[in-house]
Amino acid sequence: MKVQVEKPHPLCGAIVTGIDLSRTPDEETVRTVEDLMAEHAVICIRGSRATDDQHIAFSRAFGPLELPPDMKIKTGFKPRIGYGLYDASNLDVDGNIVIKDTPRHKYSKGNELFHADSTFNSLPTKWSLLLAHVVPPEGGDTQFIDTREVYDALPDEMKRKIDGLVAEHNIWHSRARGGFTTVTDEMKNAMPPARHPVVRPSASGRKAIYLGAHAANIVGMDPEEGLALIDELNAFAAQPHFIYAHKWQDGDLVIWDNRCTLHRATAFEDQKYKRDMRRTTINEYGPEIASTSLAS
Repeated sequence: MKVQVEKPHPLCGAIVTGIDLSRTPDEETVRTVEDLMAEHAVICIRGSRATDDQHIAFSRAFGPLELPPDMKIKTGFKPRIGYGLYDASNLDVDGNIVIKDTPRHKYSKGNELFHADSTFNSLPTKWSLLLAHVVPPEGGDTQFIDTREVYDALPDEMKRKIDGLVAEHNIWHSRARGGFTTVTDEMKNAMPPARHPVVRPSASGRKAIYLGAHAANIVGMDPEEGLALIDELNAFAAQPHFIYAHKWQDGDLVIWDNRCTLHRATAFEDQKYKRDMRRTTINEYGPEIASTSLAS
């Protein structure tokens, strides 16, 4: 296996060629990908395509899957893509573009805020693996931030202030900020908040900020004060020099470490162009479990 690595941004990400996604990874491939992720936090495997089954098999080599809910059971409709994958497209079950301002369209707008996947779950996620099947001819980039770099750049006073703090993450907090406000008590009960440390170690051992748009408050702080601190840290992280904007090509598999990165989708003409993206997410530890939400 001859792997080549290109750095598209000085602080975040790498473009990798030479890895075959159509084959279940052997020990050498697993070790290589783990090492690349520990170093770069975000990698794009380019030049090798995968089917849904191959995508899932590749992902399982690195940890237990966080499984999306079985939509056939929940809705009675056949899902658009195979079970085990999150549908990160602008398409409905028939492959048509989702109509603007419908609940599904509004719900997905929350993905345009910087976040880490599934921080609203009590079981932390390790990586997300997003595969591009169809990309629009313009727009629709995904932006990434390496929060290890963000932590390193913080003033020492702020580092001392946030070390040891715990944040509460809530999916409905981020969705409301994205414009989705139709939340029932049943939905809130199905997806209660989860708590995680504001600063946590990454796979490389470096400290990283663990916040993003799902973070709603700081445990033990006045709610307004806690949210102000979260907003301050998220704004610091979103400074342009930290951001790597990935320009997608068909067949790209982008992997990011949710424990030390933030990401967001960027806008495109979603009523004109189709964008078919499919994601697996793997947990940091524990068994494969089904999430109660399609949220990211």
